[in-house]
Amino acid sequence: MQLACVFIFGDREHTKVEDNMSQTKTMGVRISSALSEFAAANVGDNGTYENTSEYVRDLIRHDKERTEQEAFDRLKAELMLAFAAPEESYRPSSAADVIGRFRDDRGV
Repeated sequence: MQLACVFIFGDREHTKVEDNMSQTKTMGVRISSALSEFAAANVGDNGTYENTSEYVRDLIRHDKERTEQEAFDRLKAELMLAFAAPEESYRPSSAADVIGRFRDDRGV
């Protein structure tokens, strides 16, 4: 497969502590011609983004949000099962019991 171009994204180092992106990194990404053309269509005068860096950062942000949402949904589903269990299936446990089960599950 022939690769069309390399995108470099990331700007410069920021030193503000309150900034979420206090330090940025520059990364090189190789993509195919087809992906390059698709990205180019989303950048510039006719696109949604001003530059490729902005586009790539937004893609990564959305992927991160999706991953976090999936983890939350898995946790929520497990909690829903636990709360739906009949009350007689619950048993008293101390903190030591819970920690012991956790260690046993992990082989610690």
